[in-house]
Amino acid sequence: MTDSASRWRRRLAVAAVAASVLTLAPAIPAGAQPELSTEDLTRWVNPYVGTKKGTGTGLTHPGAVVPFGMVSWGPDTVTAQPGGYAYDDNRLRGFSLTHLSGAGCTIYQDIPFLPFAGDVTTSPATDAARYQATFDRANEEATPGYYGVRLDSGIGVRLSATQRSGAGRLSFPADKPATLLVNTAGSVNGVTDASIDIGTNTISGSATSGSFCGYPHSYKVYFHATFDSPFRTVGTWKDGAVAAGKSSATGQRSGGYVTFEPGRTVNVQVGLSFVSADGARDNMAAEAGGCSFEDVAERAEAAWNDRLNRIKVRGGTDTQRTTFYTALYHSMVHPNVFSDADGRYPGFDNEIHDAGPGHAVYTNISGWDIYRSEFPLLSMIAPDEASDMVRSMIAFAEQSGSWDRWTIANAHTGVMNGDPYHVLVASAHAFGAKDFDAAEALRLMVRGATEPTQGYEERPGLTGYQEHGYVPNGAPGVWGSAATTLEYTTADFAIADLARRLGDTATATRFSERSQYWQNLFNPATGYLQPRNADGSFRQPFEPVSGEGWVEGNGVQYSWMVPQNPRGLIDAMGGNAEANRRLDSFFTELNAGPERPYAWLGNEPIMLTPWLYDYSGAPYKTQQVVRRAMTQLFSPKPDGLAGNDDLGQMSSWYVWAALGMYPVTPGRAELTVNGPSFSEVAISRPSGETVRIKAYGSG
Repeated sequence: MTDSASRWRRRLAVAAVAASVLTLAPAIPAGAQPELSTEDLTRWVNPYVGTKKGTGTGLTHPGAVVPFGMVSWGPDTVTAQPGGYAYDDNRLRGFSLTHLSGAGCTIYQDIPFLPFAGDVTTSPATDAARYQATFDRANEEATPGYYGVRLDSGIGVRLSATQRSGAGRLSFPADKPATLLVNTAGSVNGVTDASIDIGTNTISGSATSGSFCGYPHSYKVYFHATFDSPFRTVGTWKDGAVAAGKSSATGQRSGGYVTFEPGRTVNVQVGLSFVSADGARDNMAAEAGGCSFEDVAERAEAAWNDRLNRIKVRGGTDTQRTTFYTALYHSMVHPNVFSDADGRYPGFDNEIHDAGPGHAVYTNISGWDIYRSEFPLLSMIAPDEASDMVRSMIAFAEQSGSWDRWTIANAHTGVMNGDPYHVLVASAHAFGAKDFDAAEALRLMVRGATEPTQGYEERPGLTGYQEHGYVPNGAPGVWGSAATTLEYTTADFAIADLARRLGDTATATRFSERSQYWQNLFNPATGYLQPRNADGSFRQPFEPVSGEGWVEGNGVQYSWMVPQNPRGLIDAMGGNAEANRRLDSFFTELNAGPERPYAWLGNEPIMLTPWLYDYSGAPYKTQQVVRRAMTQLFSPKPDGLAGNDDLGQMSSWYVWAALGMYPVTPGRAELTVNGPSFSEVAISRPSGETVRIKAYGSG
């Protein structure tokens, strides 16, 4: 096991003595490890969790996807939802090939396929309601890697996926027309262009879309579909006109359709690519060529079982197991493979690059969200993929001159605030995902943290941050000056720790000092972190529950966001007794939202707060609050997520909590303990080591 992983074990063992009755057995070397049989853990996964509004809305998607897959083929409801699927709506506008699961803004949902038991007599661009499908929930099923439904029209739809392709089976009734619409302009945010070309048994084309969270960026995605049955008739539409017999169309409101013999069961394979239509065809051939639908579905299930078996648990209730493995499943849906099977991908400079032999490039990296707990989890149980994700971020920074915060496809979006990719890099390295050029990453991180960037601004307010030791209130281009200051100090701590591990003492010292700039926001007169003006004064009047100066939160909530130095924060507040008094009040409510003086565990900035009791001498209260949150905010039902899943971040919080530990400190492989939900846990790393946790009186 790596040195960093060994430090992680020692840290956990020490913390366990103070915080819970938990014994961590040393990692068993690969050669001495007893065989861990593969279980069918997909039976404990409910992909519908998070698709229905409850105490929050998870905004997840239940479609067919494999771990980190480019293709996510599944249903899109008429009711708009960023994940594509609103549980309470039984109307479908199609089955699109791409989805983000759990994001707070819409994107993708590209190339919807929609089987229709009727004739195309009006343009779907202007008469969409005519072609909508309905279904009964009793006729729908979703499992890891598979989605199926029998529509009220009598059409059966079954979908599965590989990383870069999808497999579908469409069963048409014998007494109705058998039509398939392919809405190439159907991306959820609309398109600036789309194209379709129909052959005798193939359909290919592209869609150009973008505008995630309203930010001006775009991507172009290509597809190629091959059917095992020839088309009876073909046609296209554009704007309000239908062109029967025409086999190609382009434009912002265009698409095409084909028909089959009624009563026919049709199999289709479709490849996806962000490089070209030929790339999409080649991806399909490489990953699904010669495979039946059953082959693809079985391989998808096996891929999920392989991943889920990385963490095996004993004990606990059925509810706990389903919630746990569903959360683990959601933690591995994103980020997503972006390069083709041959390694090609479009870079941030819009040139075609190569991922390199044995590697893949990834995208859909929600840095502001996943740096807190999802990426440490992936780095521990999927270090090869996590390493490639870091390699991808490094490549994007080299191509564009700056690090992003929330990448979609091959473009900056700048969504949220801070400089979170620096934490992702340091966390990966700390948890043992080290197959990347760490020295080059550090060089680019230091550059981004100290030099203004051109075009996309990596660190808005950087000049003020370096001059004053905080981002002044009102700094141009800054969303939430105080929140941004705290995010920058977190990123600086990660830079310092990576530099320390690489032996760069000067950089480690410099950024360690910067990581304590949070102290410049602490007002001893109020006991809170507060926004500060350029002249050194604190912004007045100060209302702790105000969102002024913060991002998706308020002053009460953000005053706990010092993950790099909890002990220092507690001392500044007046010591253990005062900190515990404030924490007790804070946890009066667990998911209060951004306008009340209580916890909002359904959003990222204060997800670490239950573990602060471990630093203030009251670890039993950490156990109490974590258990309350796990039982009150999570469940194995469709409404079982307390907030946006944010590409797996919310789910990863539950995974760590159920394991009995949480990565409070950014960029380090250190875990703060709360006590596990299960009597025994075995965490298997691909390198062969197994970490075992045994707890007494849990579950």
